[in-house]
Amino acid sequence: MPARHLITGTIVTDGTVIEEGLVAVEDDRIAFAGPAAEFDEAAFEGYEDAARTDLPAERYIVPGFVDVHCHGGNGGDFPGGDESSARKAIDFLHRSGTTTLLASMVTAPREDLLRGIELFVRLADEGLVAGIHLEGPFLSHARCGAQNPAYLLDPDLDLMTELVEAAAGKLATMTYAPELPGAAALVDLMTFHGVTPSLGHTDCDDATAAASLTAAREGLESAGFDGVSSLPTVTHLFNGMPPMHHRSPGPVAASLRTAHEGKAVVELIADGTHLDPSTVATVFQLVGAPNIVLVTDSMAAAGLSDGNYMLGPSPVTVTDGVATLDATGSIAGGTATMLDVVRRTVAAGVELADAVCSATAVPAAVLGLADELGGLRRGLRADLVVTDKELRLAGVLRNGEWLA
Repeated sequence: MPARHLITGTIVTDGTVIEEGLVAVEDDRIAFAGPAAEFDEAAFEGYEDAARTDLPAERYIVPGFVDVHCHGGNGGDFPGGDESSARKAIDFLHRSGTTTLLASMVTAPREDLLRGIELFVRLADEGLVAGIHLEGPFLSHARCGAQNPAYLLDPDLDLMTELVEAAAGKLATMTYAPELPGAAALVDLMTFHGVTPSLGHTDCDDATAAASLTAAREGLESAGFDGVSSLPTVTHLFNGMPPMHHRSPGPVAASLRTAHEGKAVVELIADGTHLDPSTVATVFQLVGAPNIVLVTDSMAAAGLSDGNYMLGPSPVTVTDGVATLDATGSIAGGTATMLDVVRRTVAAGVELADAVCSATAVPAAVLGLADELGGLRRGLRADLVVTDKELRLAGVLRNGEWLA
């Protein structure tokens, strides 16, 4: 017999809020989501015996979060390439409300990259991750941040081809610096293979960033992508790039303009550490929620206390929730969950529906999965998160099953 659930509460999805809402789930799919008054049990055979969860009025039901940039959590680390560590992190992230995620790797030697890709291809085949994000190795030395400069490279098309082939269609996005020699050919190669270029860790000027974002979009369109899935992204806007100056606007200004035009999507790490809350609110006002993806950039310390951790091969110390490289003091990823990021985005003055949209529908569309997840609509995968009014976690349903 199909497993059926009826869940009532305030629904927040697709930029709207539905008070006195209801979500009906059959097995791993949503059968209905909308006002409870519009749900006719007679038209949905078998729901008279469904497991029913009637939430208090002060609870929200939102789609499962989608994180396109995270490196681990709960002591587990993706860049290290260890399977048990990766599984530990994925389990924590799912249970914290991120029901869909890319496994983000960092700049590393060729052998480490290939080993990590092999692992995450298997985990993607199991349905545990939606794919892979490579953050490097074709990044700027001047803006390497927590990336190990010893392994940074100028674009190498032979290496890129090897990485793409090893990923067997699971490489979803890749961060690159457009000013490096060979970057234009790299973008062409990425888009030909359906990999979304993500401009970042760059020291380029405004014109270089704008031209590269245009080339990336045109390349994805030529490869047959459309809508949001045809748009390049910008890796953690503001972080890993020069500050915008009125006489030297740099990649920040180009990214903001392009996103405002609906021709790129910018990542924001709205965790209260990487960006000031007013910066987050300003970007939402300037470019709009449909052109923003909230990300965590989480590393092994996410969900844990201060202490010593690893980001791939690099030792990291977390103090007062801020992760920094022991070697340089650079910020080394985030320690927040996606629900923490959404909560802090709302606290910055962004409407709840917009914050949820940028943590669910937009990243799902970037991955080309808008018809599968990222919202609460009939036919989508039954992934949802229940929170209280303070946006604290109260429950996670993934693939139609409640997670402990």
